[in-house]
Amino acid sequence: MIHLGIIEDEPIMLASVEECFEGNREVRVELAATSVEEFLTRLPASSPLNTLLLDIMLPGMNGIAGIPKLLERWPAMDIIMLTNSDESDNIFRALQAGAVGYISKRRVNPTIIRDAVHTVNRGGSYMSPSIARQVVAFHNQQRKKSTVNVADQLTSRQLEIVQGLVDNLSYREIGERLDISIETVRDHIKNIYRKLQVNSKMEVVHKKLKGEI
Repeated sequence: MIHLGIIEDEPIMLASVEECFEGNREVRVELAATSVEEFLTRLPASSPLNTLLLDIMLPGMNGIAGIPKLLERWPAMDIIMLTNSDESDNIFRALQAGAVGYISKRRVNPTIIRDAVHTVNRGGSYMSPSIARQVVAFHNQQRKKSTVNVADQLTSRQLEIVQGLVDNLSYREIGERLDISIETVRDHIKNIYRKLQVNSKMEVVHKKLKGEI
């Protein structure tokens, strides 16, 4: 049995979602509320709630902020977000907070809502096509970023300076070795720190000794 909760502040949308499950023997709507606060107040922790349709833009506490509080009370619950916006930031914030599904209300219909609820109940993760494309694009972008070795962005001169640091040379000694001014060495060091995302000489040396540079 799917024990469903609904949190949606638009009356027409709330009624429409409830109607999707009228007469459905596999789904029981435990509570439909217009805010996270109302939902938490009216439904006890002993409720067998296992699935929730949750709007993002709500009066008072928004849906994303409400996810941790809701999961604290029902840890095993699957949360499907409802939203009028396909903004990537909201999508990923909700997924990171613990949501397992995402439906755009701009393209929603009863079949989509029922399919989403049954899909997550079977252990899947449901997203409307437009949102799924954004998630795929985001992960592809992250994967490309992860394959880029930041150390590869160092110039040959910066690599020479890194070696000078490993050899425990002072900035002046590095400048003399490379026939550049100490001010130029300092500028290169700052850029090396920025590229490697470190804050000290020892961190640079450590990366070099570990083979990361």
